[in-house]
Amino acid sequence: MNKIGVMVVEDSPVVRQWLIHILEGSPLISVVGMASDGEEAVQAAMRIRPDVITMDIHMPKMNGLAATRMIMEICPIPIIIVSGSGESSDVEKTFMAMEAGALAFVPRPPGIGHPAHEACARDLVRLVLAMSEVKLVRRWPKRNPNAPSVEDSFEIVAIGSSTGGPPVIRTILSQMPKEFPLPILVVQHMSAGFLQGFADWLDQSSALAVSLARDGEKLSGARVYIAPDGCQMKVEKGGRIALTHDDPENGLRPSVSFLFRSIEANYGKRAVAGLLTGMGKDGAAELSLLKEKGAVTFVQDKESAVVYGMAGEAVRLDAANYILSPEHIASFLAGMAKGAA
Repeated sequence: MNKIGVMVVEDSPVVRQWLIHILEGSPLISVVGMASDGEEAVQAAMRIRPDVITMDIHMPKMNGLAATRMIMEICPIPIIIVSGSGESSDVEKTFMAMEAGALAFVPRPPGIGHPAHEACARDLVRLVLAMSEVKLVRRWPKRNPNAPSVEDSFEIVAIGSSTGGPPVIRTILSQMPKEFPLPILVVQHMSAGFLQGFADWLDQSSALAVSLARDGEKLSGARVYIAPDGCQMKVEKGGRIALTHDDPENGLRPSVSFLFRSIEANYGKRAVAGLLTGMGKDGAAELSLLKEKGAVTFVQDKESAVVYGMAGEAVRLDAANYILSPEHIASFLAGMAKGAA
């Protein structure tokens, strides 16, 4: 069995060797190249053509954002951003790198002895293995079935997403009209510590107000509520958010399945719900239940998804009324405004 070839891009020699040590701890991975700045990374990517690249953001000559953009234009290769800082400016650059084509990001694993070391190291290896199998999509398709016209009354929108989801959600929310009358609830699987930055990043590009959800918060239209780290998010009767410490579902907290069940119980056919790109099956079975209850359901199409796991499982279960590209999901949801209560 051939090993997955990884190129490590990091300007610090100490950190670079640390990442190589972690990656080569897996019998399935071989580090086939390294670079200490963005310019070197672009040249090496063209020469080596690794299966996956781990990319630092802050580097001399050319930073990781610019290097990611150039690699994706010249020789597309799955790129994982390895972030060493949780500062707001660095978090924003991480999401900008995902817009430029990076597929995912993880925090840099701390040293041996740190309580988070083993989990972070596992996450890095797991992502490298998963991203090595991704078929890259550089452009979302323009052709798509016309978004359906909807005449029913709706009260809530819920969206679940994982790997590759942040730029898709940004595309969707950036096209929502400021008078959009429905609350939108989002569960995005993401490394701990990045969700606040994710909400801030979305808020900058959307006419809707985007924020992390708060326990007991009353839902209102023209707002987007992001499930926070380490909590399950559900909606209770009366349209209030409840954040709980219920067990993880599908290994995840927050879990799309947990949110969708509460939507099904309290809104039924008055809900609109969908799944986007992402690994695993979180939310697929519950989307099927929502469809059976009469809710309008959608999934992202395979051609535009980075990983067709969650959405693909929903298609297999016949859980989606509509299969749409990100742009058509946006126009589809905008059309909800005309039929909203």
